[in-house]
Amino acid sequence: SGKALYAGLSNYSPELTQKAAAILKDLGTPCLIHQPSYSILNRNIEKGLLDVLAKEGIGCIPFCPLAHGLLTNKYLAGIPEGSRAAKPHGFLKPQNITSEKLAQVKKLNDLAQSRKQTLAQMAIAWTLRNPTVTSALIGASRVSQIEENIAALKQPTLSPEELAGIDRILAA
Repeated sequence: SGKALYAGLSNYSPELTQKAAAILKDLGTPCLIHQPSYSILNRNIEKGLLDVLAKEGIGCIPFCPLAHGLLTNKYLAGIPEGSRAAKPHGFLKPQNITSEKLAQVKKLNDLAQSRKQTLAQMAIAWTLRNPTVTSALIGASRVSQIEENIAALKQPTLSPEELAGIDRILAA
């Protein structure tokens, strides 16, 4: 009935995003935004979705750029009591925080520190590096977390060498 002026999607595959964008365009209700899960540790949208979004002119606002807190300093020494991963419910499970994953996160933290950033700031900067990514959704329980995350914008963009270093860390 013409009441919707724009639409957004979340967690659609590249193929379904392409179909939905075409249907919405035919209806006169353009798709403006897609909201997928995306982080240094979860790169599934790089398997075609970012290409579809760029081609269709659809922005991307990823959620979980900090991987449910794993890309912060909270888990560098393991799973703290009372943390999200220590609870029996939720998306971050103890079995997902392996010694191998923690070793990668610690190396990412070392790289972030060499950039004079926190791990969270570097993770956000990494997420925002792609021009199709228009913003990132962060979760924060304290004002200080919001301030820290916004400070990610104050550092220079990641260099090609730093991006390659991140890829090497995750390939190990």
